[in-house]
Amino acid sequence: MTDLLLENASVGALSDVSLAVPGGQVVCLSGPSGSGKSRLLRAVADLEPHGGAISLNGADQLDMPAHQWRSRVIMVPADSQWWFDDVGAHFPYKAGENVPEALGFPSEVMAWSVSRLSSGERQRLALWRALALQPQALLLDEPTANLDGEATRAIETWLLEEIRRRQLATLWVAHDPAQIQRVANAHYRIHGARLEPVHGSD
Repeated sequence: MTDLLLENASVGALSDVSLAVPGGQVVCLSGPSGSGKSRLLRAVADLEPHGGAISLNGADQLDMPAHQWRSRVIMVPADSQWWFDDVGAHFPYKAGENVPEALGFPSEVMAWSVSRLSSGERQRLALWRALALQPQALLLDEPTANLDGEATRAIETWLLEEIRRRQLATLWVAHDPAQIQRVANAHYRIHGARLEPVHGSD
């Protein structure tokens, strides 16, 4: 089992963040807008300067090149980035041949132009792109924010199945209490400069 471990991590106004994310489980993060949720994910992805120690399965973030760490710990931001004209150019070879049914795309989606995609379609494809890269940990920044209720439930179900099957340690930023209740094995909320555990119906 692969564990993602934060020990006394700090970024921006956040400090003394310590938590463990076991492989195959989802730890949800919530808090007010601007409280530092996305910055914390970026720190875990080694995309933002930070203090403290972050490790994956015993391997310290600082002991490997950044690109190698990011191939194991993949972040899916709220607004995904697309740099080629065609969808398929963003995916590993043959990854597009088995587009999951839950995403709601026809098989020819890999030939589509990125410019024709809606924000919700980009968000769904960004999740598949991340999983196609075979990560060991996922950092999800409001991964269903651009989806309607039905699509959100379908993506949640599919994501949870993949997370458990692949034993991915997953940090999931969410704002919807109902979603957190559905997907989280544990829930932490940002209060000021601290990340505090949320128990039950707190």
